[in-house]
Amino acid sequence: MGAVELPDFHIPHAEKIEWMIETNGWALEAATPNPDAEPPVPAYAHTIGLPALVNFPEIIVCGLTPAAANGLLSMVIDALRGGTEIPVGDELVGLLDNGLRCRFGPVAAEIAAHWCPTAVAWYRGEDVPLVQLLYPDRNGFMPYEAGFDQRMRRAQPVIGEP
Repeated sequence: MGAVELPDFHIPHAEKIEWMIETNGWALEAATPNPDAEPPVPAYAHTIGLPALVNFPEIIVCGLTPAAANGLLSMVIDALRGGTEIPVGDELVGLLDNGLRCRFGPVAAEIAAHWCPTAVAWYRGEDVPLVQLLYPDRNGFMPYEAGFDQRMRRAQPVIGEP
């Protein structure tokens, strides 16, 4: 049996983002880690389209696989769509399972531009409103607390305001 030739499914990246937004109301952009960068860059994912969809900044989350980030961000966006008001800058309890805390820390425009170039392109060079979803380690410590697992510091750097 010979090899089966599949059609070329290559779609320009901007069209993929547009399709996701048209289909779901928002898009997820996942980035692979770069351990050789200085400082090292973890795996991360961010949304595109939230300000128009739910009047909330774009969200970035670090240290999760694309599938885990998608699941977590989908849950947050579903809550926003359902009318849940999520404050920026304050710790929350009740959004994550098991009473775990989380925080949406504001990220400065120049940092957002560095971490989210696809969103910058989507917004045609305008500042990207961005918050970082910070979540606790296995012992319940947040990344900005003294007890946070040091092995997780590279996976979840605090790029916004804690």
